[in-house]
Amino acid sequence: MPCVGWALANIMYLATWSHTSATDSGKFVEDLDHSAYLHVVIILADKLLASLENFEQMTRKTEETQVDNYTSAVSVFEMDETNCGFSKLSYMDLFKPVYQQWHLKKLLDFVKEGFVCGTDDLSIGNQTYSWNYRLLDIAYYYSCMLRLFSALNPVLKSLPVLNMLSFTPGFLFSLWEELEKSLFRGKKQIANSTSFCASRVSRDKSEGVSGRRQKGLNKDAGNKWINVLQKFTGKSPAEDDYVDSVTSQSNLKQIEEPPSDEWDIEPLRRGPEGISKDIYHVLLLFCSSYSHLLLVLDDIEFYDKQVPFKLEQQRKIASVLNTFAYNSLSLGISSQYRALLDSAVRCLHLLYERDCRHQFCHPSLWLSPGKSNRMTIAVAARTHEVFSAADGATSSSVGSVITTMPHVFPFEERVRMFREFISMDKVSRRLAGEGTGPGSRSIEIVIRRDRIFEDGMQQLNSLGSKLKSAIHVSFVSESGLPEAGLDYGGLSKEFLTDISKAAFSPEYGLFSQTPTSDRLLIPNATARFLDNGILMVEFLGRIVGKALYEGILLDFYFSHVFVQKLLGRYSYVDELFTLDPELHRNLMYVKHYDGDVKDLCLDFTVTEESLGKRHIIELKPGGKDICVTNENRLQYVYAMADYKLNRQILPFSNAFYRGLTDLISPSWLKLFNSSEFNQLLSGGDHDIDVDDLRKNTQYTGGYSDGSRTVKLFWEVFAGLEPSERCMLLKFVTSCSRAPLLGFKHLHPAFTIHKVVCDVPLWASFGGHDVDRLPSASTCYNTLKLPTYKRASTLRAKLLYAINSNAGFELS
Repeated sequence: MPCVGWALANIMYLATWSHTSATDSGKFVEDLDHSAYLHVVIILADKLLASLENFEQMTRKTEETQVDNYTSAVSVFEMDETNCGFSKLSYMDLFKPVYQQWHLKKLLDFVKEGFVCGTDDLSIGNQTYSWNYRLLDIAYYYSCMLRLFSALNPVLKSLPVLNMLSFTPGFLFSLWEELEKSLFRGKKQIANSTSFCASRVSRDKSEGVSGRRQKGLNKDAGNKWINVLQKFTGKSPAEDDYVDSVTSQSNLKQIEEPPSDEWDIEPLRRGPEGISKDIYHVLLLFCSSYSHLLLVLDDIEFYDKQVPFKLEQQRKIASVLNTFAYNSLSLGISSQYRALLDSAVRCLHLLYERDCRHQFCHPSLWLSPGKSNRMTIAVAARTHEVFSAADGATSSSVGSVITTMPHVFPFEERVRMFREFISMDKVSRRLAGEGTGPGSRSIEIVIRRDRIFEDGMQQLNSLGSKLKSAIHVSFVSESGLPEAGLDYGGLSKEFLTDISKAAFSPEYGLFSQTPTSDRLLIPNATARFLDNGILMVEFLGRIVGKALYEGILLDFYFSHVFVQKLLGRYSYVDELFTLDPELHRNLMYVKHYDGDVKDLCLDFTVTEESLGKRHIIELKPGGKDICVTNENRLQYVYAMADYKLNRQILPFSNAFYRGLTDLISPSWLKLFNSSEFNQLLSGGDHDIDVDDLRKNTQYTGGYSDGSRTVKLFWEVFAGLEPSERCMLLKFVTSCSRAPLLGFKHLHPAFTIHKVVCDVPLWASFGGHDVDRLPSASTCYNTLKLPTYKRASTLRAKLLYAINSNAGFELS
């Protein structure tokens, strides 16, 4: 340990009563010059950090030349009890006052009281330092401590300091006020109630955060905990009473788009180069502390109670982090700013994922940094591939923007990027001699219709990435006879949609539906008890990967929690509501319970039933013997949520992920959030664009765009209800949603085939029309439309067919 390290530790330890009797601990020594104390600690901490950085660089060079003699920086700086000069203390014990709340509160009190130090200038060596005691200096002090703890505390890292900073009343709020003064100086308020949204972000009454999360809670439940959290704002609870009137969830249609330059924060245009050293440390400390708090802040506190910040302030924070991260990555930064960038990106991701789940920002906020200088799709795709392939490499190119914060690109552009990746992959496979079209290299399979999943798994599961090749399917009917017809892409499309429909059905036992109204798919916990259950889930991952690779839409959505695992993201307690609303309400009840939690008779276990047997699972070692109390209830709530959201489905998500990534690169998937992934798989959830569909429709059998029956069809189709148009699309293509980039990307193309049905002349005079119902060949996306003469007949027959599933057939 360098001498400066010993000097720093001893000064910090001796400046408090920690080295004396326990009764005097929790305060500074008498007559301590607090300004000088802060000043000296900052200077010494900076020097120690520089020494550690130099040593790490030397170690890396040594490792490159002498791998066998490598010694880590941590091991060199480890201190045993005898090294410290204190018989029962380790080196890090000397820093104990740093992560005690009284230490921070005392320093803040001196700032609030306008404390003036008797020493204006301090001489160290040949240098004289001028000093002014401010909040900025406290931020500088603790940002140094975070970095030191990360380097010298190998087990807990900076966790003790972050716990203290995040839960010190008013501290985060004070840091944000300092950032606001610096970054928004002379700029109008972003969250203006007349230009951006109403005085509060309105929420859908039927699905509002307040209504659906607080239902079932006791009237007085949570007061105690909320009072603690409200202290973060530095205000009294009465100042936030108005938020109780918020009863509906934020809605995109009710949030007005701000002016185009609203999120342009001038000091951040040059990234970290555009801010002062003081603001650098404030921002580092704020991002580190707030990202730590966001991990435990639930949606009731964030949206309803709005602690520690109001939603207007949350938008400002998101804007600052988004702009800073984008410009830092675009312009390139030196290693000295890496800690700040990593902390800002971590906090940004937590806010963005919360907004994806329950919107509080307008989409323009996330897009704004790259609005004027985004690269073309093809260039962006190639850049993304280069930097995703660089194992662990860092770059100053905008390519790192795409890998780190793809949300600055509009969703449609990222979908085009995804399709560009697949086109590039197909080209590279052709150059490598791996054909994807019909021919000797295509995969020939024979599928029995009554054993579609079993036959598909047996013949395809072992292929791995070779499944990217074209599949030629021959079907065998339930009667055991081969079905006529050649596969030019349609039968393989039918195979993928039918096998998915069968395997993802809850009756099959591999996946179940969430109890929420949208009935999303989630792995069935009992599937691990089935023969080859995990292997079957892995195969389903390959089937979904094949559908994505070929641009074939599947008509179902996965649960948000499951998709988070596929994207490599951790799920937090509020996401439990999308999986098990009742359990989520119960956990929130425990978290906000205003009494003695022991009365609830809970322990750290969860009971599961499978195949008629009950299994007791401990949430932590010895959990069945640990009672849930007021002191450990947060541990219980988050341990239970972690089990349900992460641990329980991990074997299934890992298996599905292995299959999926045989065909789809993980870096391609990370362009999207969970909702966008479902849209990528299943198409858009909006109404059908009639003009786009008509523009990209093909005609066979004698029909053309000018045919009388075709004109009647488009007239009737345009007059249908949106839900009826979606049903018709599903009738023809087996999916009720349109391709995200339009019907130009539907393969095979939507086709209307002429079915000639002659009507006797006498019947025509009598007002009769064709009686035959329309039918469909879903494998070819073809509507077989009889030659109706009247719009009323066409409409009636069409609606009858799509509502009764009548008329399906395979040509």
